[in-house]
Amino acid sequence: MDTPVGTTGAGAAPRRTGGGGRRSLLPRRSPELGTGLGLVAAIVLFGILGPPLTGDPGTVRDIGMTAPGGEFWLGTTQTGQDVFAQLAHSTRGSLQIGLLVGVLATALSALFGVVGGYAGGAVDEGFSLFSNVMLVIPGLPLVIVIAGFVPVRQRGWWTIAVVLAITGWAASARVLRAQTLSLRNRDYVAAARVAGEKPWRIVSVEIFPNLLPLLASQFVFAVILAVLSEAGLSFLGLGASNSETLGKMLFHAQNGFALQHEAWWWFGPPGLVIALFGCGLALINFSIDEIIDPRLRTAPAPPRRTRRTRRDDTPARRRRERAALRRDAAGRDAVLTVEGLNVVYGGEPPTHAVRDVSLTLGRGEILGLAGESGCGKTTLAYAVNRLHRPPAEVTGGSVVFHDRDGTDIDLLSLGDEELRAFRWSKLSMVFQGAMNALNPVSSVRAQLEDVLTTHRPGTSAVEREERCAEVLRLVGVDPRRLDSFPHELSGGMRQRVMIAMALLLDPQVMIMDEPTTALDVVVQRGILGEILRLRDELGFAVVLITHDLPLLLELSDRIAVMRDGEVVEYAAAEELHRQPRHPYTRELLDSFPSLTGERGAFVRTGEASARGHTGTTVTGTTAKEAGPR
Repeated sequence: MDTPVGTTGAGAAPRRTGGGGRRSLLPRRSPELGTGLGLVAAIVLFGILGPPLTGDPGTVRDIGMTAPGGEFWLGTTQTGQDVFAQLAHSTRGSLQIGLLVGVLATALSALFGVVGGYAGGAVDEGFSLFSNVMLVIPGLPLVIVIAGFVPVRQRGWWTIAVVLAITGWAASARVLRAQTLSLRNRDYVAAARVAGEKPWRIVSVEIFPNLLPLLASQFVFAVILAVLSEAGLSFLGLGASNSETLGKMLFHAQNGFALQHEAWWWFGPPGLVIALFGCGLALINFSIDEIIDPRLRTAPAPPRRTRRTRRDDTPARRRRERAALRRDAAGRDAVLTVEGLNVVYGGEPPTHAVRDVSLTLGRGEILGLAGESGCGKTTLAYAVNRLHRPPAEVTGGSVVFHDRDGTDIDLLSLGDEELRAFRWSKLSMVFQGAMNALNPVSSVRAQLEDVLTTHRPGTSAVEREERCAEVLRLVGVDPRRLDSFPHELSGGMRQRVMIAMALLLDPQVMIMDEPTTALDVVVQRGILGEILRLRDELGFAVVLITHDLPLLLELSDRIAVMRDGEVVEYAAAEELHRQPRHPYTRELLDSFPSLTGERGAFVRTGEASARGHTGTTVTGTTAKEAGPR
């Protein structure tokens, strides 16, 4: 159940003071993360600070194979070179190769996996084919062949890094592509498209943050693999000829018969550095999900109670009065007209999902759209909002939006930029399963401000903050929730946030597809009450799609009943309940049980409906699926 405005209950985030909000963004302490960061930081600092302090590692002395001690902390090589100085310079060289390979391989895998997966079509097919070809080529033999063809004098550390990056990105790209194909169909990505965000912004803001744990893990793995692969190549004599690396140090130790002379200080330290560095990165890898995913890093907080706050209802009262005047007028002005709309899904055979549908939505009206699953309700809503994708295609009809300024807008003829400007500002949509349509790795503030940034780029940060807080208040959510992540909110609060997002730009029409799915009846009642209140205050029209016909009878002004893509009955809610004309409508009404009477005999309380109908409120039990029995 939702927490009242201005209060916090169990599961609610307490008031944060000072830096508490920032501290919640940090991962909780864990032994794996601390140990891993300590090992990696120590080795990186040694690679950065060691070379300037240890001098030239190539200086030859006449004290070969000296054991550790005195001036030489790790002894000397066969030709008297300082092993400690060599280790410092070699650590830096290996870290350079590992970092460059990690960056290049991760960038390539993101390009071919994320961009290709989101773009789809020929781009995805081409990228996927190239990734598959690179994946089936044996990695190590290819690296040896490429490194062998590079002249020795030109085989620097960067050359080895490029070779390793080219041969090491394909497997990661396949994984990223699979995740992107899943993410691009999520509700919050569809919401971003409706909000008018461009593809590059959807990829960078909506999809990319959800892939950060995977990308970070792949980066760490690429660094480990690069250090180990370079060591193997150098041990075979195919490493960087003009750079010091840990692998090259092992190569010289093997050629100098360090093992036969029991000179452990020559081959032991570089092997130990490689092992410790790999161990540190592996431990960090275990903690990457907790570092990046806010759902895993937020510590539970004890609940606090605060005093309930009151809002100034004077502006709201004025809006209700203006809306009441409009409702008292003779008839409603049309805001959306659908005539003869047809939508077909291509295939063998093609599926006619919407057949010759004609509807008129009046200003301030709630139009209910009812019918069993698969009857075409959501397809109709997507066609009105131009969200349908191939193989869906509008084959006939018109969708006209009648703007407040008297302009008629043919939605089916709008170009991409015109459609971006239209969506969300004049017609918004709350998607089916909307409480899961919020991006899990972005705060409520970031997701609300995205809409304002896209459609009103000229607004200042203060104005965006004020508007986001205002719409949260409208739907009964405390503005302090702006810094919350979706997992910190209850289902009802997430639903209210989605409704607030749809209200950000004062649209004239809001399409709500199953807005109370998966919510308990008490929360459903609260959400629907808020919708009615906001409709009365702000005067927007609503297309309410649901299986719940008794709910539509209570809330809607008019109801359209769909079956097999057709509107079989279209009438006022009271008329449809009292005198249903179509047999299918009667079957739908009869499919709902009553608490006390026969099936279909809805119990009435005698109280006036919240929507102001002359009828009474439905209190009987409703079924989620309203199909004939």
